[in-house]
Amino acid sequence: MYFCPMNDNFVTEYFGIGIQNGKTPENLGVLWRTAQNLGASYIFTIGNRYAKQACDTHNAVKSLPYFHYENFEDFYNNLPKGARLVGVELDERATDLETFEHPRRCVYLLGAEDNGLSKAAMAKCHHLVKFKSEKSLNVSVAGSIVLYDRGLAKPRS
Repeated sequence: MYFCPMNDNFVTEYFGIGIQNGKTPENLGVLWRTAQNLGASYIFTIGNRYAKQACDTHNAVKSLPYFHYENFEDFYNNLPKGARLVGVELDERATDLETFEHPRRCVYLLGAEDNGLSKAAMAKCHHLVKFKSEKSLNVSVAGSIVLYDRGLAKPRS
């Protein structure tokens, strides 16, 4: 009798994280280091291109796959099949991070501190999450908080 092992596609997880039109290159290095330490599968930028940063002391860009997209449409057209796009944005439609159930397979998208995510990006996100914060946070700090929250023992969607 042939035994077929159970397909684990429904329990496996992965996630990527990146920044749309990042304002300062230093933020990229800090976010990449955090992404590497907290288990990201890959990192990316949309618009501005990565350059080696002194704050990326673990050289995460050589340890994780790194992708660059010229614009949001290019990025969106290349999302992994089945992945949920999770935008991090102070928006009235966003769910509080504290109660958010992270998708098993997703891509976290952060915007620059001065402009946030583009309207096109927010419209395409499957989920928007926010912090209980009156003002925006530094993008690398916001990304680090999201990744830390993902690592907590919380239900997945």
